[in-house]
Amino acid sequence: MILASSVEGRGDTPPIVLLHSLALDRSMWASLATELSRDRIVIGLDLRGHGESPKQKSFSIEDMADDVAATIDELGHDRAIVVGLSLGGCVAQAFAIRHPDRLAGLGLIDTTAWYGPDAPERWAERATKARQQGMASLAQFQLDRWFAADFIDANRDEVEALLQVFTANDIDSYAASCHALGQFDARGNLGEIRAQTVVLVGELDPATPPEHARDLATRLPLASLHVLAGAKHLTPVELPGVVADLLSPLWADDAGQPMPGDRK
Repeated sequence: MILASSVEGRGDTPPIVLLHSLALDRSMWASLATELSRDRIVIGLDLRGHGESPKQKSFSIEDMADDVAATIDELGHDRAIVVGLSLGGCVAQAFAIRHPDRLAGLGLIDTTAWYGPDAPERWAERATKARQQGMASLAQFQLDRWFAADFIDANRDEVEALLQVFTANDIDSYAASCHALGQFDARGNLGEIRAQTVVLVGELDPATPPEHARDLATRLPLASLHVLAGAKHLTPVELPGVVADLLSPLWADDAGQPMPGDRK
């Protein structure tokens, strides 16, 4: 599947590909893309079932990763630095495992390799609520996970725009994404990933807490870990400049070498 995309910036290749979180779309990266596109080509994608990309009732995280590879092909790039948040981070891991020759660097933000033994049941419950009560019934739950109260108060327009994207998401595709996340488990394959990796997480992230990020960084051979003080789940929206700076080693001249990081 070829995904809807936006391309901005210019400069050195490979490009940076940004993969959004559940029930959002590529617009969530606007502030970070502005930071990154000063020096690089930045591609924002709408994952399968999201935004302007095709909708479906059943798919896996692996299917979504293959979509990313197909879209990079369509856009004329052999390799990419892939950065994903939450759902997008799971897709980025699957891309790295399934398409290692296409990966020039990996950014994993507020995400996990596995949601735990009860994940299928918990994600199924969320899908059922969306079907029975509509996407708006989950909006406050998501908002509380995305941002701290002071950020919400100071950025009402930006927050409202994200909520509008969330509540407009196709319910069948949302349910399919939930079931895909419930089945996702990349832990056994992370050691195969040989690209330089930056793992970022908000200190107060309730969706994928810092222990998930620490587990990722421990399993990945070339990973650095950074815990962002005071931030919750959508750290690139809260702290785009900080996130841009922390991701920059992925396209540094010495990319591919282990980096020092915060593994506390």
